Parts: sequence; structure tokens; C-alpha cells
Amino acid sequence: MKRFAALYRQLDASTSLLAKQAALREYLQAAAPEDAAWAVYFLAGGKPRQLVPVRLLRELARQAAGLPEWLFDECHEAVGDLAETIALLLPAPTGAHELPLAAWMAQHLLPLRGLPPEALAERLSAQWNLLAPEERLVYFKLITGAFRVGVSKLQVTQALAAVSGVDAKRIAQRLMGYTHIGARPGAADYARLVQPEDALEEASARREASGHPYPFFLAHPFMLPVEQMGDALGDPQDWLVEWKWDGIRAQLVRRAGGTWVWSRGEELVSERFPELQDLGDALPDGTVIDGEILVWRHAAPDEDGPGQVRPFADLQKRIGRKTLSPKILRELPVVLMAYDLLEEGGEDLRALPQHARRARLDALIAVANHPTLLASPLLHGSSWEDLARQRQGVRARGVEGMVLKARQAQYGVGRTKDVGVWWKWKIDPLSVDAVLIYAQRGHGRRASLYTDYTFAVWDRPQGAPERALVPFAKAYSGLTDAEIAQVDAIIRRTTVESFGPVRSVRPTLVFELGFEGIARSSRHKSGIAVRFPRMLRWRQDKPVAEADTLQTLAALLPPGAA
Repeated sequence: MKRFAALYRQLDASTSLLAKQAALREYLQAAAPEDAAWAVYFLAGGKPRQLVPVRLLRELARQAAGLPEWLFDECHEAVGDLAETIALLLPAPTGAHELPLAAWMAQHLLPLRGLPPEALAERLSAQWNLLAPEERLVYFKLITGAFRVGVSKLQVTQALAAVSGVDAKRIAQRLMGYTHIGARPGAADYARLVQPEDALEEASARREASGHPYPFFLAHPFMLPVEQMGDALGDPQDWLVEWKWDGIRAQLVRRAGGTWVWSRGEELVSERFPELQDLGDALPDGTVIDGEILVWRHAAPDEDGPGQVRPFADLQKRIGRKTLSPKILRELPVVLMAYDLLEEGGEDLRALPQHARRARLDALIAVANHPTLLASPLLHGSSWEDLARQRQGVRARGVEGMVLKARQAQYGVGRTKDVGVWWKWKIDPLSVDAVLIYAQRGHGRRASLYTDYTFAVWDRPQGAPERALVPFAKAYSGLTDAEIAQVDAIIRRTTVESFGPVRSVRPTLVFELGFEGIARSSRHKSGIAVRFPRMLRWRQDKPVAEADTLQTLAALLPPGAA
């Protein structure tokens, strides 16, 4: 635990990629395999299921620190991170230990889950009293699930490649599924990550048996105006163009008689989508398809085409349910909108050019002839201007824009351009002008500034009597540091009242908010929910009275939702 805590401090204290790489390599080269296994798990983004209820941990720490609730809350608000707050406030340790990371996980941390509050109070106190202050920070971050240290999964992959001598792409493939929430990595798992490439035959068999996916290939955002696309991309005929679907990116893996469905976040989601489990039975062994999970309304017998994608809000209704009733399965059926074939007959196809993989995918879909497996339509245009015209109005189709895939591109790892490129050519976000009415301090380096805002629109048009502002969205991104400082000063001057960490402010600030989607919602006071809201600009030119209304938001709802 001491060495892992020291690694955390090294990584957290540096902004240099080279320094972070050096620290990672030094740790991995010296650590015992069982410790390295857990270190890789956490550094690559793994999070065990919640070990201790956060509310209980907070209360036990407050009592141990001997602070009244208001003072503990003030400390938390100033620091911005619960794990760091607790580590700073607890009394000095009364003991010591020499246990490594893996032993701490097996003997102390994992056994905490499910214990009654009385037992947790005793166990936690005994544990944190063994830890030096610098170890406590890591300990509490692991317990709270807030372990983040400015290291990407790519950097971990590169460090593993450096210490093992194995190609980074191969390491990335082996890491797929490694950070699954139910994983319990051990020495054998770490050994499989770093074993020499000449021992891959056995590893491949294990991968096939366990149904692990391939690392996802990611698209880069495309921002140039259409008149510059010819110079930047060449002829449209050199690209495969598809819709950018608004669903859950996933790989369906069919191997050894089993079917697995993995999300891009490396979460195994098979049980949430039984339709895709059934689809797997219609596919030959050794098949891996990349695509998008969508809620889909199939066409009626008298309608043309395969049907219509439903809003992402419908998909959220399925994601948020622990059990799927027959009614939900009937009313919100999903499909896999397929756009790439990564494995066929057990053969890895990723080195083939994009157009060849697509041809094989189309042939597979035709043979399978399954209603849950659809081919993402290929779009055609004589020029980029022609494709831009097709892109107009696509929001009504339920898509976010287009994806441009180089015909000769291989299927890469992550957001790379070394084997070809995918571009996501998204449509402009929806937007409204909204009024800032509540503010809360941020976290980390922004813990002393008010950076998290709640926005509202008017309930009735301008000129109507007794208008009121109705909150509808929260946002914290989009402003520069200089703008944040200005807004923070205004919030402090215009505060009406404070309740907990939140300040209610006098309505004086208008911002243009952008968002990717909008839907009706009975859980929100406004009756409307938006996806991925962020601040596009500070409307210092616009009076509060001229901000938008609920009627403006309703006009943005997709057809049938208004």
C-alpha cells in the first residue's frame, strides 16, 4: 500500500507525460504481480462495487475528527473532494502496517462490503489508524470510488508495453474486460497481460472462451466548414459515410457457443439486452460485430423501410431498470445497428481495409436475416456539399450527424490515426438562452470557485403577467478561467440566500446553453430533460427578461414528444 500511495503522489504531482510514464514503469517493474494487477485495474479506470455507503463513511469520519456537522461541511466544500477532506481531518494514526496493495484489498477493503453499520465503524477505525496520512488519501479514494489521478488508460497501456516488450495494441486488446466492475485481478491476470507474444496461442483461447471484445476504434471530431472539406479529405468517394447514431456503442461477441455484449465503457451489458442474446444464437461462432444499440420502432406491414430509431430517452428507460418486464421489452425493443465486422469465423479482420470489412458485414447480415440485426445505411453524395445538404434536418431522423470512414482504414485502437481515420461530423447542438439562478462550488482546483450552475427559463412569454423562472438544466463546462472568475465574483455579490453548499442568486446572468438531445420528463419541474448541457457563451448582451421560455424548449422536442 505504501508503494502504491507513493506512485499516486508522483502521478498527482506531475503534469509531464514523460514523468508519469517513468513513474508507472518504475512501479510495474518493481511491484509484485498481485500488487501490479490491482494497480493496473485502478489506474486503467476499474472501480469495485461500492464498499461502504458514502453517507455512513462521512458521518464516521466526522465523529472521529470531533467536528460539528456544519464545520465538516465547510471543510468539504473548501477542499472539494470527500476522500481528501477525510484524510486531512482524521487524527494522527495510532499504529502502522507493512501490507502491500493486494493484501489490503483482500484482507481489509473487499470484506467491508455488506457489513452492518456497527461492524463497519469498528473495521474502518481500525484500518485508517494503521495508515500514514499520505496512504489515507488513496485508501479513501478507493473506498469512495473517486480514484482519479490524471493517467489515461492509454498511458497505462504504454507503460505495460514498455515493461513487457509486447506491442501496445496487443496490450490494449488484453486489457479489454480487465476493469469490469466484478473483476478481482490477481497475479495470474497480470501475467497474462504482460506475457510474451510467442505465448499468445493459449491467451487467444482464453479470450475466446471468456468472450472479451476488441479495443474500440474511436472517431475524431471534424470541425472544418464544408468548403474546406475537399482540400482536407479529398474526394467523397474515398470515404464510407454513415449516420452517427445516438445510442450505446457496443460489440456483440459470439464465441464458443456463448454471446456477450460489451459497451464501449467495457461494461458487460448482456443481461440488459436479451434481444441481442437471442441474436447471437443466429450468428456463427467466431463473430464479433461493432455497432450501436438503439431502441427501434419496426416498420408496419404497409410502411416502407426498416423502421425508425427512437429517442435516446427511450433507451435510458431500459438502462435504468434492474428488471425488464415483458411490457418494457415489448414497448421498447432494441436492435444492433451494425457498422463493422471485427471477427469472422474466428479470424481477426481488423487489418483489412474498411470497405472490405463492410462488404463482409453486409453479407453476414443478409445471411443471418434477423430483425434485431440491421446494417447502418451507407450514404452517397457527388460532393461534400451534396452530403452537407443531406446532413441538414437529420435531427428529425434521430441521428447526431454523420461518420466519415476512410475506405482504406484498418480498425485501430482508441482515437488514433496510424492505420486510417474515422471522423464524426456532428450537427450543431440545440440551444436556448437561460438564466443562472443557483450556483455551487466546483471540485479539485475549482473548489474555491462557484463553477456548477443551475439554469432556468421563463414559464411564459415576455409580456405575460407574473412570470416565473423554472429550473431545467445544470451545467459546469464551457467557460474560460477568466469568465469563471468574473461569474464567481457576480455570484458572491448577488447571493440571495445559501442552503448547504448551494447559493440562490438574483437573476442577472444569461447564458446560451447547448445540448445534444431533449425529451419530456416527469421527474423534472420543467417537464423537460436535456442531454449533455454546456455553456456555449455568456450572453452579456441579453437582458434577463429576454431569456427563452418553456415554450421555446417545447418547440425543440422531437416530433410526437411535444
